[in-house]
Amino acid sequence: MIVKIEKAILRIRHAYEIAQQMGNNLVLAYSGGKDSDLLLDLALKSGVPLVVQHNHTTVDAPETVYYIREVFSRLEKQGISTRINWPPEIEAADGKRTRATMWNLIPKKQMPPTRLVRYCCEYFKHRQFDGQHIITGIRWSESPRRKRTRGLHEKLGARPKERIIYFDENDATHKLVDICHSRAQIATNPMIDFTDADVWCYIKAQGLQVNPLYALGYKRVGCIGCPMAGSRGMNFELQMYPKYEQAYIRAFDKMLESRRSKGKTTSTLWKDGRDVMDWWTGRVPASARK
Repeated sequence: MIVKIEKAILRIRHAYEIAQQMGNNLVLAYSGGKDSDLLLDLALKSGVPLVVQHNHTTVDAPETVYYIREVFSRLEKQGISTRINWPPEIEAADGKRTRATMWNLIPKKQMPPTRLVRYCCEYFKHRQFDGQHIITGIRWSESPRRKRTRGLHEKLGARPKERIIYFDENDATHKLVDICHSRAQIATNPMIDFTDADVWCYIKAQGLQVNPLYALGYKRVGCIGCPMAGSRGMNFELQMYPKYEQAYIRAFDKMLESRRSKGKTTSTLWKDGRDVMDWWTGRVPASARK
C-alpha cells in the first residue's frame, strides 16, 4: 500500500510537469466522493500547485452539495484555488436558450439517459474540462469496463475513437510530452491501480473526512438516479429523495410531449412519465400490469 501511495504522488507531480509544459494549471476533478477525497489528500501531499474543480450536475444529492461547499471553504482558507463549473447554455426543447439541467436535457434528447447513452455526462462533466490537464480518482477496480477502457494517462478527444490511452508509465512519458503542445486535453488517473480496500484503508488510516452519504449506506456517490448505479441503486436513491423522482417524472412527461409533437413513435409501455420512470428503474410499468 505504501508503494502505491508513493507512486500515486509521483504520478501527480509528473502530471503537473506536463501541465506546465502545456501552459496550463493542473486541475483536480472533485466529485465529492471518497475517491476524490483520497486523491485530494495525495495531491496536497505532493506539494504541487493545483486548482480543485467541481462540475455541478444539477442532480447531486443535497448532502453532496453541502459537503463540497464545506471542503472548498476549507481549501480556500488554506490558499488553494477552487472552482465550481456550471452547466453550459443549451437550446431547450421549446427553442429557448437556457442553462442545461437534467430536467430540460431529457425533453431535449427525447429519451432518458441510459447506461449506453449517457448524454448527461457530456453536458455536466466531460466538456467542462476542455483543454486542461486534469487528475481524477478513476480506478480500474470500479468496473471490468474501466479495466479495458481507462488508463494511467489519457489524451482525450471529442469522439471516443480520438481517445488515446496509456496503460504504462514508461509508454506514456515521452508521448505525452510530444502531444502536450497540441493543446489536447490530458487526463492522469494517479489512483488507477488502487482497489476498494486500498481506498478505505487509506481513508481510515489517515482519518480523512468523507461524504456523509457513505454512513447512510451509499456504496457510490454520484447523480441521483444515475443508470450506472443499476436498478437497485437507482431505486434506493429515488426512494431516499422522492422530490427528485417527481422531477424526473415531470421531465419524462415533457419528453413524451416532445416526441409526440415531432411524430416520433413511443413504446406502448410509455403512457406517461410514471410509466417511463417504472421502465427506467426496472420496475413493472403500470400499463404492463394485469
